[in-house]
Amino acid sequence: MKRIMLPLFVTVLSLGTATAQETPGFNKWSIDINGGISKPTTPLTTGYYTKDYNLFHADLGVRYMFNNKFGLKVDVGYDQFENASKSASFDGKYYRTDIQGVVNLGRVLNFEEWTQRLNVQAHTGIGYAFMTNDRFEGTDNMLNHIIGLTGQVKLSERIALNADFSMINNVRQSNTFDGGIAPEDRGFNGTLYNATIGLSIYLGKNAKHADWYYEESKVDKLAELEKRVGDLETMMNDSDKDGVPDYLDAEPNSIPGVAVDTKGRTIDRNNNGIPDELESYLERNYGGSGNSGAGLSNETIKDMINQGYVNVYFDFNSTQPSSSSVSGLDFLAKFLKANPSAKAEVIGYADEIGNTDYNKDLSHRRAQTVKTILAKSGIEASRMTIVGNGEDNSVAKDSKVARQMVRRVTFRVK
Repeated sequence: MKRIMLPLFVTVLSLGTATAQETPGFNKWSIDINGGISKPTTPLTTGYYTKDYNLFHADLGVRYMFNNKFGLKVDVGYDQFENASKSASFDGKYYRTDIQGVVNLGRVLNFEEWTQRLNVQAHTGIGYAFMTNDRFEGTDNMLNHIIGLTGQVKLSERIALNADFSMINNVRQSNTFDGGIAPEDRGFNGTLYNATIGLSIYLGKNAKHADWYYEESKVDKLAELEKRVGDLETMMNDSDKDGVPDYLDAEPNSIPGVAVDTKGRTIDRNNNGIPDELESYLERNYGGSGNSGAGLSNETIKDMINQGYVNVYFDFNSTQPSSSSVSGLDFLAKFLKANPSAKAEVIGYADEIGNTDYNKDLSHRRAQTVKTILAKSGIEASRMTIVGNGEDNSVAKDSKVARQMVRRVTFRVK
């Protein structure tokens, strides 16, 4: 039997070395070291008993995983047992070597969907064993079959704590565990239990071992799908209701009802800062001549500014104007340059999310930022005063789109 097991062990090692590069996603080799207690149960001679917990048991195994679910293990084990206090005296030792198949139940049962630190493996196999005892000469040679469960706790990507419980059944055991003559039975006539704790040490250059490696699970895929749907819904938002989704909208805060181009920008052919549609409305209702807007009076433009048609908008908790607000800044700057005696109040607002005092300060800082930008564009700072009006609660607090409308700076021209 020794002649069979040694070449088989070498064959397993050779197979692992030859195929180690086939699946680069995880490591395949590990060394399993365990120690604990053993308990022989049958056969025992009448009047002979072993201790309930015999110290000690030790085993050493080399494991190779073909994939993250199935593998092969070669191990050796040693058990020592002696008589209980009320038994006749004996001292026995048991040695074995086995080749076992391993099933990584944690991956088979998708443990990764609820834990990534706990695992369970099942193992079973056959091997050769022999026993010695102070009550007989020589060795008792036998075959064995082993089956067990191993629980694992991952300590790191290189090491795991394990606890194993195994049952070993011997075939053709000639002597009892106490050293007597076993009953004439050439089948499974000997049983031994092991309970151990130990370590699995992982070998290889990859980040994970097969014990803990898993491909993207159904849960992960569902979460990713939900995120994609959410991102798509966000992309399709149309904050200013101009028919152009926000992700394509160059001006996501354009005036409602005003015509826009395919990029969501208000149409302003004469580049005077007033959307053409709004300009036509003002000319019809407030007078003026021509199509360029040149006939609009200063009072008309001032009214338009003071009624809130010109605003600078901000992202959540930001003091920097959004890129779509450049036209509002440009419009006011042009008006103030054309009217050197005019002065303006720069009035900041915030939405209702967050602390009221903080929002008051945020609105003031937004107004200060706009004033600084206008000053750098050529408007004297002395012509502008800033006001932080704090929270604007005129829109629904639970509406993300509505809150975008009140995160703004508006103006009052004098």
